[in-house]
Amino acid sequence: MEPRIDLLTILTDDVPTMVAFYRDVLGIPVRDDHGAYVEFGHEGVRLAICSRAEMISVTGAESYRERRAGQTIELAFRTASPDEVDSEYTRLVAAGAKPIHAPATMPWGMRTGFFADPDGNIHEVFAEGAAPGGEGSEERN
Repeated sequence: MEPRIDLLTILTDDVPTMVAFYRDVLGIPVRDDHGAYVEFGHEGVRLAICSRAEMISVTGAESYRERRAGQTIELAFRTASPDEVDSEYTRLVAAGAKPIHAPATMPWGMRTGFFADPDGNIHEVFAEGAAPGGEGSEERN
């Protein structure tokens, strides 16, 4: 086996709400909709949303019933420029993403804004090329 990730699946108890967010807010088109499992048309690593109940059904693993605490996944969406981070973050929040941290220049030099999906998974929109210590590099509140 070549150790290469091909599919990333986000587990949820509310597939319709999560699918609507990734389709309508993030703009990722649905490729296959099987109700409890929905795969998106996405270049690169495939992305899917699947119900925990479906995973229990197909695997028999009761551990899918356990709710996870804290963050277990973060997706990072690259933009073409630091200015696009700001405009995309504004668009995402206006479309229904929960704002977590407004765009700022991170200590590692990327312009990054953090937002959450309906299940509370925190994701980021970012761009390379922002100067460290530049505008917006203030501490988090």
